[in-house]
Amino acid sequence: MPPKTQTGNNLSASVRRIQFWHALVIIALVVFGVRLFYLQVIKHDYYAAEALSDQLKQYEIPATRGSILAQNGNETVPIVLNQKLYTLYADPEFIKKPMEYAQLVSQVIGGNPGDYMERLQRPDTRYVVLGKRLSEAQHTAILSKKMPGLGTEPVQYRIYPQGKLASQLLGFVNAEGEGQYGIEQSLDSRLAGSPGQLKAITDIRGVPLAANKDNVQVPARAGEDIILSVDMAMQSHLEKIIAEQFVTTKSELLSAVILDPKTGKIKAMANYPTYDPNNLGDVDDVTVFQNAAVSYPIEPGSIIKSFTTAAALDQGVVEPNTSFYDKAALTVNKYTITNIEEDGGPRTQTVTSTLALSLNTGVVWELMQMGGGSINKQAITNWHNYMTNQFLFGKETGIEQGQEAEGIIPAPNMRQPAIELRYANTTFGQGMTTTAVQAAAALGAVVNGGTYYKPTLIEGSRSPDGTVTNQAPIVVKQNVVSSQTSKEMIPMMENVVNYYRDSGFSYLRFSDKYIVGGKTGTAQVALPTGGYAENDFNGTYLGFVGGNEPEYIICVFNHKPKIPGYAGSRAGQPVFAELAHMLINNGFVEPKQ
Repeated sequence: MPPKTQTGNNLSASVRRIQFWHALVIIALVVFGVRLFYLQVIKHDYYAAEALSDQLKQYEIPATRGSILAQNGNETVPIVLNQKLYTLYADPEFIKKPMEYAQLVSQVIGGNPGDYMERLQRPDTRYVVLGKRLSEAQHTAILSKKMPGLGTEPVQYRIYPQGKLASQLLGFVNAEGEGQYGIEQSLDSRLAGSPGQLKAITDIRGVPLAANKDNVQVPARAGEDIILSVDMAMQSHLEKIIAEQFVTTKSELLSAVILDPKTGKIKAMANYPTYDPNNLGDVDDVTVFQNAAVSYPIEPGSIIKSFTTAAALDQGVVEPNTSFYDKAALTVNKYTITNIEEDGGPRTQTVTSTLALSLNTGVVWELMQMGGGSINKQAITNWHNYMTNQFLFGKETGIEQGQEAEGIIPAPNMRQPAIELRYANTTFGQGMTTTAVQAAAALGAVVNGGTYYKPTLIEGSRSPDGTVTNQAPIVVKQNVVSSQTSKEMIPMMENVVNYYRDSGFSYLRFSDKYIVGGKTGTAQVALPTGGYAENDFNGTYLGFVGGNEPEYIICVFNHKPKIPGYAGSRAGQPVFAELAHMLINNGFVEPKQ
């Protein structure tokens, strides 16, 4: 039989198979070629770095945190600085004799060798911290041993050379380098700067072979220096006064603020008790870290009568000499509002005497005038508008402090059967809350002609290259009250001081070269469960001192003083008086020209 031959179809199929495999080989070669080009050319730097991963270690370069400065006469001086200390670290991969290392570390920085042993033998890390805050001497002692895998890195730690001075408005920096409370928290991002990145090529033992600028991948950027508006001398005097008055009045907490009404800048602010940020471990109650003048709103009592009166004057429903017959008692929602016994009983009063005598019924009468003669929707809406939109109560001021509180102003349309009573109470500072800094900023607007300046602790800043930038006053709102209302309120508040002076409070006697005005406040302390404590009161005072015009606003919040008499006049007013005399006697106030 003759041999079989391939048909034309079979030959064609073989050729196609050969072509297919040939094409497949070519495609594979192209893919491999492209991949090789990608790896060797495009990704060369990346894989070169990966190849050196055993010898190339990444380190963070800490940024230098900005200093904080304050005013000292005509110059600024640092009140928060940095101190270079060291962190001791180890790379367990290079630790062959952990006990020898542990004993060395224990001898130099103290501690139990057993604790270091555990960290030195961790299998899942290349970096363990053995100690922090090493001194220069400890740092030198460790490095002199030249032990592979053991090293130190410099870290900037905060120091507060003035100790307790202004501690609560400054805050502090925690172990992780994060700002806590006060300026340190509020301006943390500006103070902190941004860390850099360092590459350190090492030998097989982990010992760096080079330490030069070529090892810096990303340079660190130092933080800004912050310049405060706080005057160190004024701050020191204020803290001394409230510390003494805290003891005299047997208080739980005492706060005070001194503010420039023409700029909104805080010149001094403090609370007592306080703490030393250099010794945080001595603090038993962490609430002492808070700046209560900013973070602790309370029902302030009769200091709010100044604002009720200003609102009524500004709406044109009363004038300073407008008279009315005061029955010494008013019934609102079946509840009776009365005055203190010393008010003199039922008789004709004026808007001016309402402030001097601190008449609850008088400011409720003013609220009624805002509504055309009764506490109605119009009266409530108008008073609410002044409290929240003019005086800005119930809103954060934006002051540069961590944990600022808003305070509470009741909504004008809140559903409750006694809304009229609630709003009547707010006219004399009950049923609403505010902080000391809110009250100071609001009064500043009332007596400076009607401009609300954002309360601030910042005078300016200095960049790492030394450029100083001044911070201009920030206007939040204009026409808080009219200039006429502002002019009328100043002598009315002066009259309050003169009334108390003539009533036997001789410490309120001031030279005619200065204007001093203010208002006391005594408020029952609200209970967390509702209602008010029978025997606990807060004593507050809000006033001003100046020469030709108010130059400083002073606000005092005295929490639960244990002293006979009305808390406002016995525990708030004396603090105000001492602060006013301090400002005058130390030349902070310009006398009348």
